[in-house]
Amino acid sequence: MSNVPAHPSKSLFGAGLMAALAASLCCITPLLAVVGGLGGAASIFAWVEPYRPYLVGLTVAVLGFAWYRQLRPQPAVDCCTVPAQRSVMQSTGFLGAVTALAALLLAFPYYGANLYPTARPIASTVAANGVAPIWQTRTYRISGMTCEACARHVEQAVQQVPGVRTVAVSYDQATAEVRFDAAHAQAAQVEGAINSTGYHVTNPTTAR
Repeated sequence: MSNVPAHPSKSLFGAGLMAALAASLCCITPLLAVVGGLGGAASIFAWVEPYRPYLVGLTVAVLGFAWYRQLRPQPAVDCCTVPAQRSVMQSTGFLGAVTALAALLLAFPYYGANLYPTARPIASTVAANGVAPIWQTRTYRISGMTCEACARHVEQAVQQVPGVRTVAVSYDQATAEVRFDAAHAQAAQVEGAINSTGYHVTNPTTAR
């Protein structure tokens, strides 16, 4: 009796998806934190970032092996052997869907920032009595950010502080430059808003 050729199993598909998800958790979590209102949970998976290249490699290796098993030539069978019926989860279409989903997960750090809710306009802080605002600009160094999605999360949090006029967060430089009205907000309030996201201010600069 001829052996039935093996096809990719659900365990291979699952391993590929889990590796892809793990590789992107550090950037998916900040978005989920904003949508779910769980600000401090944003950086919970920041520790995964150093391992991201290995997880990406694992995803590619596992799914590549699954495709190899799916597409390799099947051994000849005798005329009396009935070919085993493939299940839907062993089909090429299903493997293609799994691969596409894994690719979307792996690419999330490059498009995730675009999925954040639109920032609300920052209202003018000029007092009703006509007193001019006392503008200050501070640059905060921030630890823990791993992608642009993290930067957007910090921006969202700082914009909620009354008196803040502009916020510019750079993931590459690990900084946040914030311009605010000192009559309505204090530097410590801005720092607290940043820390509330789960990322941390390391050395706020002096006002200028």
